[in-house]
Amino acid sequence: MAQVLEFKLPDLGEGLTEAEIVRWLVNVGDVVAIDQPVVEVETAKAMVEVPCPYGGVVTARFGEEGTELPVGAPLLTVAVGASAGTAPAAAPAPAPAAEAAEAASAVSSEYSGNVLVGYGTAGPAARRRRIRPQSPAVAHPTPNATTAGPPTTAGPLAGAGPVAAAPAAVAVPEGPVAVISPLVRKLARDRGLDLREVRGSGPEGLILRADVERALAARETPAVAAPAAAPAPAAVPATGTAPAGERIPLRGVRGAVADKLSRSRTEIPDATCWVDADATELMAARAAMNAAGGPKISLLALLARICVHALARFPELNSTVDTAAREIVRLPGVHLGFAAQTPRGLVVPVVRDAGNRTAESLTEEFARLTESARQGTLTPADLTGGTFTLNNYGVFGVDGSTPIINHPEAAMLGVGRIIPKPWVHQGELAVRQVVQLSLTFDHRVCDGGTAGGFLRYVADCVEQPAVLLRTI
Repeated sequence: MAQVLEFKLPDLGEGLTEAEIVRWLVNVGDVVAIDQPVVEVETAKAMVEVPCPYGGVVTARFGEEGTELPVGAPLLTVAVGASAGTAPAAAPAPAPAAEAAEAASAVSSEYSGNVLVGYGTAGPAARRRRIRPQSPAVAHPTPNATTAGPPTTAGPLAGAGPVAAAPAAVAVPEGPVAVISPLVRKLARDRGLDLREVRGSGPEGLILRADVERALAARETPAVAAPAAAPAPAAVPATGTAPAGERIPLRGVRGAVADKLSRSRTEIPDATCWVDADATELMAARAAMNAAGGPKISLLALLARICVHALARFPELNSTVDTAAREIVRLPGVHLGFAAQTPRGLVVPVVRDAGNRTAESLTEEFARLTESARQGTLTPADLTGGTFTLNNYGVFGVDGSTPIINHPEAAMLGVGRIIPKPWVHQGELAVRQVVQLSLTFDHRVCDGGTAGGFLRYVADCVEQPAVLLRTI
């Protein structure tokens, strides 16, 4: 007889207490293999595909897409030891017969023993491509379908109950649409936009969030431009009521950023110092390195190397403050975070052991993490554990900024754009490549002399890269 097991939303690590269901990857009645991803969730750290540690037939799902669930809430139930034909009220499996048989054969070992979900028990496999053709029979679940499974137990989610995914006959495009991000799909679905009508501006026609927003704006333009009667006077809100307007929940990445920045400004007495530096020689050195052949070196990698050596001279800035113990903790290694702007918001991926990497290795790691950030595939481990942050806001075309420290770190180096400016060089006025560097630091870990010494050393290395050679 089949045994029905309940799979709950696991602790995804780093103190996360909830996650939002972005997309279900299985329907009720589907046969799932051990450690097969069953749902895609968005946490405050990253987008994560959650694999189920049981193998069997899905009998119930809990929560609609867009629902936020706390850790420990039921996700789904699985009938272990059942087949798709014997599971109660199981919907037809959408996979071909050969795929269903292959999945069912994986049920022989009923439980994987996984504890940290998000990573399978086997070795790392290539990430599955998310662009999948869908059959009309399983494209959209109906909200009032009957769900089989055990009675719902009381849980922290209001109105929690199994949510079925019975098939509905809804027409869908024949073949895949060039969309990777589930958030882009959800935006189009919520606004009733057919993605077949959208032209993608990304690589190989990939549809980006900006493409969907432009299509929505274009669709709504005629209605706005058409002549209409004079609008009625806006109603004055009653005393004590909130003003009308679009409300955007502060959750997921945006909520995590808001919480961290607020905590940083609340707890850290920060100060900022800055200096202009002549980056002409650094740019020339990079050009010469890339002209010599071999892997290309990024400017960010050279700045990271400079930061690492500056932190070796001024270790006070590679530290954190233990407020409970009233102690400054100097950290043994440099795990360098760097700010990356993505469609989901600002994230700070972390390059592990940056002090032990070459310029080539740093370039490769920056490129890998940046691409993962854009695709929304960074793991929580990629976004935590930083000890110092490098923020290149010059890519936005601005010269200076006063960064907010990435709590619980002690400092952040900001780099503005590098542009030609008049500069006195060797006693004569010349046009040089000038950059503004700014350092925001926790005044509890050091005073202005240390912070100024760090920034001055960084500026000296930018102006004369040979200074760096004396410390290697």
